[in-house]
Amino acid sequence: MLVDFNTLPETSKVWIYQANRSFSESELKEITSKLDTFIENWTAHGSDLQAGYEIKYKRFIILALNQNLNAASGCSIDASVHFIQQLEQTYNVDLMDKMNVSYKQGEFVAYKSLVDFRKMAKQKAVSKNTIVFNNLVTNKAEYLENWEVPAKDSWHSRFLK
Repeated sequence: MLVDFNTLPETSKVWIYQANRSFSESELKEITSKLDTFIENWTAHGSDLQAGYEIKYKRFIILALNQNLNAASGCSIDASVHFIQQLEQTYNVDLMDKMNVSYKQGEFVAYKSLVDFRKMAKQKAVSKNTIVFNNLVTNKAEYLENWEVPAKDSWHSRFLK
C-alpha cells in the first residue's frame, strides 16, 4: 500500500539506494511510475505493506516501510532488491554498490569510489566539514537527522585524520 513518505512514522525501516549518476527528468518520471506500481503491490505473506519513497537529488531512491503495520519478510525484501536490480538494468545505472561515497561539492552531489574518497581525504580535497550521505541509516528518524551530515559526524570520519 503506497502512502506519502512524509506520513510514515519515524520508526519506519529505510533502504537507501544511491545511483552512480543523476537520473534525467524522463527517467525520473518513469522510475516514479515504476516505484508507485511496485509499492502498491508490495506484500509480505499476502499482507499489504505500508510503504512510501522519496527520490532526492535526482540520484537517491529512499524506500521506507512502516513495520508497525506489517513487517517485511525475507521474500518481500528479496522482491524489493529484485525491483532495484531491474531499475539498474533498465537505466544502466549502479544502485547496489555500497563501496561508493556520495558527497556535496557546493550545490552538486559527487560520487566516488571509497578508494578515491580516501585519497581525496589524504590530499585534503575533502574535509571533516564536507557534507556526506550516510546511507547506513536504518530508520526514518535517522534518515531525517543523520543522512546528510558533515563527514566528521558519520562513518566517513575514519578517513579524515
